[in-house]
Amino acid sequence: LARLAAHIVDYKVFQIEITKNYRVVEWREDLKSVLRMAGYDLAHVVFLFVDTQIAEEIFLENVNNILSSGEVPNLFDDSDLGPIFEKMTPLVMQAGLTPSKTNLYSMFVRMVRSHLHVVMAMSPLGAEYTNRIRQFPSLINNTTIDWFSPWPPEALGAVARTLLKDEADTLDDGVFDGVVSMCADIHSSVTAASARYLDEMRRYNYVTPTSYLELINTIKLVLKQRREKISTRRDRLSVGLEKLNTTKEEVAVLKQQLADQQPILEQTAVQVKEQQAQISKDKEDATVVQAEAEEASAAAGAKAAECTAIKESAEADLAEALPALDAAVKCLAKLDKSQIVEVKALKKPPPGVRLTLKAVCIMFQIKSVKINDPDNPQKKIDDYWGPSQKMLNDLGPDKFKQELIDFDKDNIPESVIKIVEPICQSDEFAPAAIRNVSVACEAMCMWVHAMRKYFYVSREVEPKRKQLAASEAELKEATDMKNAAESKLAAVNEKVARLETELQQAIDKMASLEEQVARCQVQLVNADKLIGGLGGEAKNWEEQVRQLTAQLDSLVGDVLVCAGAISYLGPFTSVYRGQVIGGWLEALSKRSLKATPECSLAKILADPVAVRQWNIDGLPADAFSVENGIIMSVTKRWPLMIDPQGQANRFLKNSQAKAHLKTVKASDSTKKIQQTLEMGIRVGQPVLLENVLEVLDPFLEPVLANQTYKDANGSLVIKLGDSVIPFHSDFRFALTTVIPNPHYPPEVSVKVALLNFTITQEGLEDQLLGITVAKERPDLEELKNNLVVSNAKMAKQLKDIESEILKLLSESTGNILDDENLINTLAQSKVTSNEIQAKADEAKKTEVMIDETRNKYRPVAFRAAILFFCVADMASVDPMYQYSMPWFVNLFMRAIDDSEKSEDIEERLKTLSDFFTCSLYENICRSLFEAHKLLFSFCVAIKILQGDGKINADEWRFFLSGSSGSKVDEPNPDESWLTAAVWGSLTSLAKLPEFDGICKTVKTQLLAWRAYFDSSETHIEPIPSGWQQKLDPLQRLCVLRCVRPDKVVPGMQEYVKHYIGTRFIEPPPFNLGQSYKDASATMPIVFVLSPGADPAEDLWKFAGEMKMSKKLIVISLGQGQGPIAEKLMGQAMEKGTWVLLQNCHLASSWMPRLEAIVEQYDAEAIHRDFRLWLTSMPSDKFPVSILQNSVKMTIEPPRGVKMNMKGSYINFTDNYFDSHDKPAPFKKLMYGLCFFHALLQDRRKFGPLGFNIRYEFTTGDLKCCMLQLETFLARYEEVPYQVLVNLFGHINYGGRITDDWDRRMVMTMLMGIVNEGIMSDEFKLAPGEFYLSPKEGSVKDYLAAISEFPLNPHPNVFGLHENADITCAQNETIELCEIMLGLQPKVSTGGGKSREEIIGEVATELQMRQLKPFAIDDICSRYPLSYSECMNTVLSQECIRYNKLIRKYNSSLADLLKALKGLVVMSAELEAMADSLYANQVPAAWASAAYPSLKPLAAWVDDLVQRLEFINNWVQGGVPPIYWISGFFFPQAFLTGTLQNYARKYKVAIDSVAFDFEVMSENPKTKTKGPADGCYIHGFFLEGASWDPKEKVLTEAKPKELYTTFPMIWLSPQVDRKTPTQGIYACPAYKTLTRAGTLSTTGHSTNFVLMVELPSNEPCSGIFSKYVETFSSHWIKRAVALFTSLNY
Repeated sequence: LARLAAHIVDYKVFQIEITKNYRVVEWREDLKSVLRMAGYDLAHVVFLFVDTQIAEEIFLENVNNILSSGEVPNLFDDSDLGPIFEKMTPLVMQAGLTPSKTNLYSMFVRMVRSHLHVVMAMSPLGAEYTNRIRQFPSLINNTTIDWFSPWPPEALGAVARTLLKDEADTLDDGVFDGVVSMCADIHSSVTAASARYLDEMRRYNYVTPTSYLELINTIKLVLKQRREKISTRRDRLSVGLEKLNTTKEEVAVLKQQLADQQPILEQTAVQVKEQQAQISKDKEDATVVQAEAEEASAAAGAKAAECTAIKESAEADLAEALPALDAAVKCLAKLDKSQIVEVKALKKPPPGVRLTLKAVCIMFQIKSVKINDPDNPQKKIDDYWGPSQKMLNDLGPDKFKQELIDFDKDNIPESVIKIVEPICQSDEFAPAAIRNVSVACEAMCMWVHAMRKYFYVSREVEPKRKQLAASEAELKEATDMKNAAESKLAAVNEKVARLETELQQAIDKMASLEEQVARCQVQLVNADKLIGGLGGEAKNWEEQVRQLTAQLDSLVGDVLVCAGAISYLGPFTSVYRGQVIGGWLEALSKRSLKATPECSLAKILADPVAVRQWNIDGLPADAFSVENGIIMSVTKRWPLMIDPQGQANRFLKNSQAKAHLKTVKASDSTKKIQQTLEMGIRVGQPVLLENVLEVLDPFLEPVLANQTYKDANGSLVIKLGDSVIPFHSDFRFALTTVIPNPHYPPEVSVKVALLNFTITQEGLEDQLLGITVAKERPDLEELKNNLVVSNAKMAKQLKDIESEILKLLSESTGNILDDENLINTLAQSKVTSNEIQAKADEAKKTEVMIDETRNKYRPVAFRAAILFFCVADMASVDPMYQYSMPWFVNLFMRAIDDSEKSEDIEERLKTLSDFFTCSLYENICRSLFEAHKLLFSFCVAIKILQGDGKINADEWRFFLSGSSGSKVDEPNPDESWLTAAVWGSLTSLAKLPEFDGICKTVKTQLLAWRAYFDSSETHIEPIPSGWQQKLDPLQRLCVLRCVRPDKVVPGMQEYVKHYIGTRFIEPPPFNLGQSYKDASATMPIVFVLSPGADPAEDLWKFAGEMKMSKKLIVISLGQGQGPIAEKLMGQAMEKGTWVLLQNCHLASSWMPRLEAIVEQYDAEAIHRDFRLWLTSMPSDKFPVSILQNSVKMTIEPPRGVKMNMKGSYINFTDNYFDSHDKPAPFKKLMYGLCFFHALLQDRRKFGPLGFNIRYEFTTGDLKCCMLQLETFLARYEEVPYQVLVNLFGHINYGGRITDDWDRRMVMTMLMGIVNEGIMSDEFKLAPGEFYLSPKEGSVKDYLAAISEFPLNPHPNVFGLHENADITCAQNETIELCEIMLGLQPKVSTGGGKSREEIIGEVATELQMRQLKPFAIDDICSRYPLSYSECMNTVLSQECIRYNKLIRKYNSSLADLLKALKGLVVMSAELEAMADSLYANQVPAAWASAAYPSLKPLAAWVDDLVQRLEFINNWVQGGVPPIYWISGFFFPQAFLTGTLQNYARKYKVAIDSVAFDFEVMSENPKTKTKGPADGCYIHGFFLEGASWDPKEKVLTEAKPKELYTTFPMIWLSPQVDRKTPTQGIYACPAYKTLTRAGTLSTTGHSTNFVLMVELPSNEPCSGIFSKYVETFSSHWIKRAVALFTSLNY
């Protein structure tokens, strides 16, 4: 559009050309060019800039500068400015300004702004657009925004009506109107489907006007092709049927004709014989006459020959004189008039001239005159000069010349010759002599000599002439005699000829009759052949004609569906394609447009023969893949195939092999890609570009957009880079990407035909079945493959033969029965067809038998296909979980080879399925994080059962989501233990058919259900009321999900164990050796890291075992390390060493280069010992192709105490233990140390309850402790427990700990393990029979003891209350179910409010809360600064803090509502705020101005209102008797103020004052007066324990009661208070449940409030360093703490 506008106003258009290497330098040069065009050349220029050309953000910054000021700072250097200033000088002078540099440059900028027109095209999709317009305000302020909205239905219809006008003539008005409206409907429906596709599948598909134009072009193309194809075939079939029917009708006519013509034929034969006798007699008479005529003719011929001989002799003699005569004539022709006049004018002519003219006069018989002899005057001589002068004068030059030419040479008198003879004999009269005197006379001389010679020749020829005359007279007489004889002969011959004609007519008549009879006989034979050969086809052809007629009737509807599918549905999955096409068929029906029932792309456009060949070439046989093949073959855009499994890649390489397909990778250099493309375009070879990313290289633009044009010579060319290349019509281009779910923006989508080639289950199952049978029954599979190829070949032959038969029939002219060659060809074709059909039928029978045998192996293929999609789904869980199809297939083939064989096929199939499932689990597990291993196992079990049809979809979805979408209306029977969440879930579950009545049984049998609810092993408890027997395991899980969601994870483990075995819930330990075996020189090994994990030590150890420790090169990637790594990799490939590239996630910019290096591995060139080891944190920047084709291992602490211990002991050996000086203590303490490490690692799963801060303890910490244990046991005679405790706790593990409360807990746990008691075999490392310090034994014994550990340890193993497991387990359940729910196809309800509407409503509702700031001045006057009352200062400071928050709250809500209306710019802060409101989260802008809180938005606002009410009540009613500690913005100030009040009141140093704590039993609401000293506070919540109001001590928390409201506390200040050493627990108090905080500018923690001493029956549990003598671990391990705020 911009180009069109520029063309209209005659402006130049400038646009940069992006290449792969286009950077800032090239950009600045282009900017200089365009600014010079505008400011120097003073030409109006349109600078067209598209957001896809923004290779670097500085490009946009420069454009922003041009828009705002017309210049780019420091763009031009001095050498550039010289010519510019020179050009600007006159303009500056005209403006009356001094030509200074400033004025000159200002004038240049002014000219730029006058002549440069910037047009920017930007896509509003994504965050980049929003961020850019915020960063560069001139894009908004200095531009006119033209927003291109989607085309409305009216526009869609108008465009379709215009572009399809040529087709309107072939369609009825009503049908054409329907087509036009359908075009708009198709476009709109795909737009809606794309939105649903994004919402449900998180896959992007863009529908643009370009897509719509492609639809219309495709409709035109497919309509024309389809109509021609159907019509042509139907016409041929109709012609064939017509010929068959006509032949049948003609048979009877031919038989009658044959009977009628037989008598006539016999009569004609008699007439012919009679005529032949008469002709014989007349021919004898003619022979006599002919002899006479021949004699006369011979005589006349002899005389004619004699005359000819005489004539030729005379002419030969004359030929001697002719050359001389011709020479004379030619010479005369050259004679010029002036030359004759010159001769005539001579007064004293030379002798030669006189002699010549004398001879001429003699020849003309002109008489001489007598004159006196000059030598003897007395004597008279003859003189010809005078007569010659007179002759010349009389005749004149021209006439004289003509007289010479026309001279009668045949009648020259002999007397004249006698007179001239002497002259001619004279040497003086030789032409050469005369030429010296006169050129004119030379010609006359030659003429005289020629006449003389002609005379003598003619005289010799004369007798022959006379003889010729006599002979000619005799010839005439002879000729007359001959003519008379010939006339007589002609009369005789005429009679004979007449008779012969009559005879011939009779013969012709007889022959015609014979021919007709023979033709009738042949036609009857041919008819018999034709009817016998093709008669059987009539019914088939009639059926085909009927079908083709029906197809023509449904043509328009079918074409609309097919064109829509080709233009729009490529990116969609099979299910979505079916849904969209179903909608189109309904719309067609409403518009009365016919379409084939169950119309689909494959059904309408698939050519069975072509499809069979595609299958042979590697295209899966399922309908989805066939549709993709059709789209590829029909679309005019180059296909870009989403091909994570490489199916499209293999298919293209096989199908295009004969066309010499050239393959390049996107990671190859631009030069290589460009050269390959250029060659392909030139010679017409197909090119495949593999592994493209989401951003396509800009230099591909001309190829993708088909920007071809004709050059001056009329040749089709394309400009690629700087080269103009001839465009070959056979060139084909395709692109593939292995990214499973790429996001291609609209500007890419419109240039290519996006095709989703993700393999379907059906297609994969067929492939795996082929592999299974090929392995198990290679003979069968080989026969099957041969049959497939053979059947494809025969099907093609049959089709070709039928086409040829129909073609011959349709192209035959006249009566087909006369074309015996055609009939024989048809007959032979039919014979061949029958033979092929017989073979094909036999082959089909064989194929059916083979398929029956093959299908016995289908369960294995079905299981494997199901598992593949289970594996593929893991990519949605973590970007590092990428597995390629070749890897999966290789693993499957290995399983077939390695699994136990059996002759019993049923047993073999079961063994193989189980073996492969287990093998896959083990291989996948090593690359999964611990959090996802059970998830994978459970998904495997579910997928297997889904494949067997044993999973109810509604029940499965309920288990994942916790809701069925509706509820039964039943009141809660007992709210004391049935929480609203539990009862709500049960009422929702009751809506499912199998659970009907469950709520009633709960109401009637509350005690049984209460026992089930309270059980610590609910997941294995039978469900009450007989439901255990009614429900299957998944249904039991649904009940568990409702009643005890915290037990769902162990329930999932039981489910997996029940269906597929225990081994699927016990992941294999880390085994580097096995991974090494699975890798190769061309297959990297990737360590996927978790925070704190480092596999380097394990790798060094393994390298030592493999004797490669000196050949291992380690590089930590980072800035500038890429080229070094590449160089070292190259050397390692040659030498066979190992390379470890660490932290690949930190070098994301170098990852494409690494991908290119790995992809270009040449197995033959790489040393076989070379290995590439990579480490990376999970990153979506890590190359997918490397992940898919590598051995992956996750490096993180194993999950659970059992697996941690197993992981530690798996690497130990008996030699290691026995080699120590003190093996018994060493083994005991090593076991305890590993157990301590396992406790720390697994305790982290409890979140803040486990550790305030999550520390990344590593195996390195454990190994450091192990080394110290070895050292100190060897150094000391006695075990130095205290030394070891301090080393382990304060240094090794404590070195990572930054929180004192965490340190207290770690030391508590460590001291409970590393003490003298551990040497006893009865010593309990943790509560429970499994956790005793084992007897001294071998590694095998220890592993056996570890194997007895429960997979999921009870929380008391960590010292935590069983409630601790609830939160952790609930979170784990929610996380796992959300992940699994995310893997399921989503269902979009549609019809809801838009995002902006929801945000607007929420913002309006929050604004209506009308939070008003406090009047600070009024408060300060009422509560002035007072020495004796610090609470006044606390109050005013609290009000100031809250005012800041209130103002932020109110202003941001007002701005957001304005921004939603478009009244103000939606800033980044407002957009983030909108996102938070939409997600029911507290906006970051509010949180940054507020107190710490974990509450969701609604609860946060309610909490804020309550806090403001607390402060307002204080302001209005004075100092409260009891302070709500939760209402303080900064409670530390309040506590300090309380101490300060006491210190000032009693005039003591505040440093000597500390709080004493007393838990009060009174209800805070009844307290009306505060204490004399200190203060009462309430609002705390207790976690990890409960409060016993009777005993006034801490007690164990109630089951499933996570938090309890804590009673009021009296903070009583005391001077020099002594900390108690008995009966208290030093309990930390925090603001939020996260516990962790940071040090703020006030010097206080942002989260920690104070330490409260709570009464306890346990010995003192204080800060470790203070309470060593009376130390108790109970409440510390319980992580008991107080909180001012919860998270709800």
